[in-house]
Amino acid sequence: MDSAKIFTARKMILRMRRKLPKFVRRFTRHQRGAAAIEFALVIIPFMAMLFAIMETAIVFFATQVLETAVADSARLILTGQAQNGGYDKTSFKTAVCARITGLFDCANGIYVDVRTFTDFSSVSMTSPLDGSGTLVNNFVYQPGGPGQIVVVRLFYQWPIYMQIWNPQLTNMSGNKRLLVATAAFRNEPY
Repeated sequence: MDSAKIFTARKMILRMRRKLPKFVRRFTRHQRGAAAIEFALVIIPFMAMLFAIMETAIVFFATQVLETAVADSARLILTGQAQNGGYDKTSFKTAVCARITGLFDCANGIYVDVRTFTDFSSVSMTSPLDGSGTLVNNFVYQPGGPGQIVVVRLFYQWPIYMQIWNPQLTNMSGNKRLLVATAAFRNEPY
């Protein structure tokens, strides 16, 4: 651009600025509160994203805790301790809850499903959610005998609070995520 055009453009800007009211001209010159305003514009989405990331990490951590609990409690069935100890569904759930501390509301929130199959090829597990995303409580407790195939599943409905910023995290109705942990094995010959 040549200098004549730049000079003409500057003159036009100055003329437009003079036509603005005095308080608007002062406002455009001052920079005192710019950082505060920029911070206010950025902090809300930043904090929302930060909380969504933390909530996702907590959900993954809770899933890992549930996986560890199913592995530990399934060992009771695998070795025959649950069958020889006369465990029913309630006492097995109590044994599961003993392996989960602090993170879950175990008494009201953990669901236990233990099923027995003849061989691994006959294992078929259906979704515990109905079409509307509600948990269908048709769980059984069949620990089986020596040499039988057993599948142990634990379920927990985890509440999601940052659903607006993290919509993929919910998979149930009521802004919840169903955490599932599964262990499949053949019982030892106890």
